[in-house]
Amino acid sequence: MAHLSQLGAVTAEPRGARTLGRAYFAAQAVAGAAWWVAVFAVDGVRVATLGGLDPVPLALLDVPLFVVASALAALRVRAAAWVAAAWTALVAAGMALYATATTEAGWGAVLMIAATAGTLASALLSTRGRLPGEWMLIGPFAFRTARPEGRRALLGLTGLQVLVFWVLFLAVIPAAIVWLEHRWRVSIPVPPGVPIAGAVLLVAASTLGLWSAHTMSTLGRGTPLPAALPRRLVVAGPYRWVRNPMAVAGIAQGVAVGLIAGSWLVVVYAICGSAVWNHLIRPHEEADLSARFGAEYDRYRASVACWVPRLPR
Repeated sequence: MAHLSQLGAVTAEPRGARTLGRAYFAAQAVAGAAWWVAVFAVDGVRVATLGGLDPVPLALLDVPLFVVASALAALRVRAAAWVAAAWTALVAAGMALYATATTEAGWGAVLMIAATAGTLASALLSTRGRLPGEWMLIGPFAFRTARPEGRRALLGLTGLQVLVFWVLFLAVIPAAIVWLEHRWRVSIPVPPGVPIAGAVLLVAASTLGLWSAHTMSTLGRGTPLPAALPRRLVVAGPYRWVRNPMAVAGIAQGVAVGLIAGSWLVVVYAICGSAVWNHLIRPHEEADLSARFGAEYDRYRASVACWVPRLPR
């Protein structure tokens, strides 16, 4: 994986990435200060985000550790970035537990979880100049070429991977999110036709995913899992139109499950998953393919789009 370590998880130059991270901290400092003003000025904001918690002791801790620390991080104080990240994660965990136990302050839990993700990413950007996606490429997600196997064995392994993915990422995790969404009282009513549209999208996306997995297994002589990557470059089937049909299918499936469940948080979960894959995993995957298949993959990448099929000219 030496060639992978040379590739950052974001395409921006370190200077641009650090600027982006500091800009986020500046915006967060302003937003945090405005939120605290609203907490003390508007009862609805206080109840929706803090429930029955006393805002005074919380403000005495949060203003210096979140608002001021974010402002200092924007001014290039590196330690402040990690203080803000640690405090935000602690508050998010506490708010999630409080909202789950009491059904109050659900919006506060949602906002702090989002802030935790943004603060951690910005701390990495502002201090390291990039998001280290290689940290995710461990265990079953470490890149390894599949061992020579018979067609039936590869199809069986691929089918097992698809089943585990569907159960975990399209059933277990969304079910937990839906439960929390209702427990925290942050659900939003959706029109009656939305679940029907979601069901249609789920069938289409699942068909694409199964087609892609079968093509990967039979022609590529590997599996979708990074621990058993194809031994041949696959450019047939759905791979003729987009380079990552399985990722497209997985993201569409996640959105579809959210639409069926009427859950805006599940839709956000799917979109966030697409961002993680696109910015943290895909650059390393493409570096690996380029290293293994050379000019053949480079030509393929130049002629086939990553996400949206190109219209014929």
